[in-house]
Amino acid sequence: MDHWGGNPDFACVIAYDGDEAVGFAYGAPATATREWWREHLDPAPEKSVTFSYSELAVSPKRRKQGVAHALSRALLEDRPEDLAVLLVDVTHPRVQTLYESWGFRRIGERRPFPDSPVYAVMLAELPLSR
Repeated sequence: MDHWGGNPDFACVIAYDGDEAVGFAYGAPATATREWWREHLDPAPEKSVTFSYSELAVSPKRRKQGVAHALSRALLEDRPEDLAVLLVDVTHPRVQTLYESWGFRRIGERRPFPDSPVYAVMLAELPLSR
């Protein structure tokens, strides 16, 4: 969160049930010269501006109620960027399937750091399909 929160165009949405926060989603526009995901596609899309969707979390008691979808839509629906990219741990295929149902597609795999898990790289055109 510290890394993303320092970006001047950082965006975050929080879902509430009354006064209780039940989920959040956040990210920020990618730096134009550092769109690392492009190495996974040949040729890369002509669209050139990407939003990096960094994190989505929903309280366990509120899962499978549409909160994750509502948070994702709220975060991404009015973005000026052409594309959105995110990473999903490859050991969580149901999460990947969920993002695919929202319009993301798997374009490769990435291990950002030597001690990190392997992630599926997922890309979507914005706005997301309904």
